[in-house]
Amino acid sequence: MMKAIELFAGAGGLGMGVSNAGFDTAAVIERDRYCCDTIRENQLRGMMPLRAWPLLEVDVRTFDFRAFEDRIDLVSGGPPCQPFSLGGKHRGHRDDRDMFPEAVRAVREIRPRAFLFENVKGLTRVGFSSYFEYIRLQLTYPEMARFPDEDWPDHLARLERRHTHGGCLDLQYRLVTRVLNAADYGVPQCRERVFLVGFRSDLDVEWAFPEPTHCRATLFWEQYRSGEYWLRHGIPKQEEALEIKKASAKKLTEKPALPPWRTVRDAIAGLPDPERDPVAAAQHCNHRFQAGARSYPGHTGSPLDEPAKTLKAGAHGVPGGENMLLGPNGSVRYLTVRESARLQLFPDEFVFHGSWTETMRQLGNAVPVGLAELLARHIRRHLERS
Repeated sequence: MMKAIELFAGAGGLGMGVSNAGFDTAAVIERDRYCCDTIRENQLRGMMPLRAWPLLEVDVRTFDFRAFEDRIDLVSGGPPCQPFSLGGKHRGHRDDRDMFPEAVRAVREIRPRAFLFENVKGLTRVGFSSYFEYIRLQLTYPEMARFPDEDWPDHLARLERRHTHGGCLDLQYRLVTRVLNAADYGVPQCRERVFLVGFRSDLDVEWAFPEPTHCRATLFWEQYRSGEYWLRHGIPKQEEALEIKKASAKKLTEKPALPPWRTVRDAIAGLPDPERDPVAAAQHCNHRFQAGARSYPGHTGSPLDEPAKTLKAGAHGVPGGENMLLGPNGSVRYLTVRESARLQLFPDEFVFHGSWTETMRQLGNAVPVGLAELLARHIRRHLERS
């Protein structure tokens, strides 16, 4: 069986997707105590695929990966995104939470056949363009480590000279990057993230990101042309919509072939309203009403009949309206942990450890399980062919 190592595991969304794709997990590394408690609690409950994970609660900066050299097929992980997040302080490489150097070191020491890393879309914006290229070239030539007294721009220049000069190094990767919207792959959330996928050059793998599996236009068709969406949920057809949505639906001459984007209503179907029926809600794990939600300009919730806005995690808890639910009547309330978990495609049996704020932080930092599995399966198929 192919083996994988998960770095910066968080609550385990990316790692679960990789395991579900058929990889045997050799190590799961995470330093945050609350995230590790979440994983351990689910292990105690016998939750698959976490049950057999070798969880290591350590700081990746202190970990020696050389014991895994040439024994691992895939290294995956989501290095902390706060240095590059649009909602953060934008410190980038100056932020001591930038763990990309450790991701590169792991690749250098392990020499995996492939790697899969994820980060916020903000990493690709103009202000970080040079550092993003620096990350790309380090992952392409991981053996060209930075000298102790070398500034990163000087290291970048050295990597650029190697890249343009050509020639072969002992360890080299063919790397592709792309910003993906999770909604295009069946996740009920408009979540744009950059993914970095590399294959060791000696494998001669030809790979491209998988094509979208779901379509926004189909959702417009089912809502504002055929009415299938409302019929599926057993409610009257809703005529109220932004003119831009109605106009987009009217332009469609036939129903698109791909399934529709999934909405918040699709995701939370079957869960009782935690505010109106707290007794029934209590029968579902992590499904408790959280008071205090309010709406104001720039702080609005996720409409019920669209994919959710990007779930976020702030330095001081949940930062704003992205983690609220906006009802058709204009009312707002906070999403419960269970509802948020469904938006990230965690199974209902998965338990989150900690307060509402802490668990929402874990969810805001997670990779949707289904999207992670789709990418990992795609990588695995190409590794098997090689």
